[in-house]
Amino acid sequence: MINIFEVNETNKMIEQENLDVRTITMGISLLDCIDSDLETMNRKIYDKITTRARDLVSTGEKISMEYGIPIVNKRISVTPIGLIGGAACKSSEDFVSIARTLDEAAKKVGVNFIGGYTALVSKGMTPAEELLIRSIPQALAVTERVCSSVNVGSTKTGIDMDAVKLMGEIVLETAKATREQDSLGCAKLVVFCNAPDDNPFMAGAFHGVTEADCIINVGVSGPGVVKTALKEVRGADFETLCETIKRTAFKVTRVGQLVAQEASKRLNVPFGIVDLSLAPTPAIGDSVAEILEEIGLERVGAPGTTAALALLNDQVKKGGVMAATAVGGLSGAFIPVSEDQGMIDAVNAGALTIEKLEAMTCVCSVGLDMIAIPGDTKASTIAGIIADEAAIGMVNQKTTAVRVIPVIGKGVGETVEFGGLLGYAPIMPVNQFSCDAFVERGGRIPAPIHSFKN
Repeated sequence: MINIFEVNETNKMIEQENLDVRTITMGISLLDCIDSDLETMNRKIYDKITTRARDLVSTGEKISMEYGIPIVNKRISVTPIGLIGGAACKSSEDFVSIARTLDEAAKKVGVNFIGGYTALVSKGMTPAEELLIRSIPQALAVTERVCSSVNVGSTKTGIDMDAVKLMGEIVLETAKATREQDSLGCAKLVVFCNAPDDNPFMAGAFHGVTEADCIINVGVSGPGVVKTALKEVRGADFETLCETIKRTAFKVTRVGQLVAQEASKRLNVPFGIVDLSLAPTPAIGDSVAEILEEIGLERVGAPGTTAALALLNDQVKKGGVMAATAVGGLSGAFIPVSEDQGMIDAVNAGALTIEKLEAMTCVCSVGLDMIAIPGDTKASTIAGIIADEAAIGMVNQKTTAVRVIPVIGKGVGETVEFGGLLGYAPIMPVNQFSCDAFVERGGRIPAPIHSFKN
């Protein structure tokens, strides 16, 4: 039974410590929309999304009002369009028409993002998937709410280096296609290794082919809650620290479980998972970096940062997994630079570099996330960054990703403003030494030896 103390405690977390449910994401399968006629398929896609998600936003708002729990975003993820469009799409422009349909459907139902403009190419690309990838710059330039992702590797298959090379070029082309908005398109494009099928967070959300026809996934947040709890145990030993994080993560995840169950019941859609990631925002006090500094670092990036992040990630999972029926997605802690004021401050202070962020991705939820880099960065350099992250994911059997934004016309020392949840970011320097010959080899990096477990 929930007692009055727990109710008051939750209210305090919401009112003073930025606790929120970051997103309710409805996953919708589009497999039954496949058609050889492009116009027919677009109509089927639009009709299915607008029918299934008709009440998603209003239901989220009602739950938020009734329970007093902020639900920041309502979103949709769909089956990877690289799989859906193959029968009808004969050109990149054909795929762009699907992106427009997704955007129109998202506007109609009122969600802020729709994910799934996706290709899964960890072992190789079909002609349709390559067409989709080449269409990404235009698709993200002509739509508002569409998010795109490409999975280029996995522990079981290795890394498709042809796809990595292509994605280096596509990230740069997307930056150029959206240069009037400070290359904002790249903020809606993520390159994965070991992408999960049930991730509710954008830009990487898609509805995996192993999922049911329609599901509800919920992503919780609450870095401010964890930071506040840790203030009470300053100077205590690691056992006390871990116990505090674990207990706090349990409470935060219970809120997500409640919202997930209510949304599932009211929408008559099966509950999928709760993603218990600590997802920061640009708001003061809602920072993963500040948690790490509360653990004992002068600044994020100082020696000990990776160990502190590993501890945080593990305790969040240990506490959260007991509070939810099913945990999935990317669960742990995100370290997006532009969305976390503490990360921005650390970069500006010279404490945090891309190389240190890469080391931190070995133990965090995702990878190099929302990092602004100079607009004149070469495509091959971006491909090398993607390959490094994919290798970390492949070898460590975890999800890693790259969402870098080469801001056309800007260089190191300047700042770019994205607005809203995407925040702002200082332009970070990248290593200037070339990896051209490495990227140009082509082919596939084989799976590691431990992938042969069966």
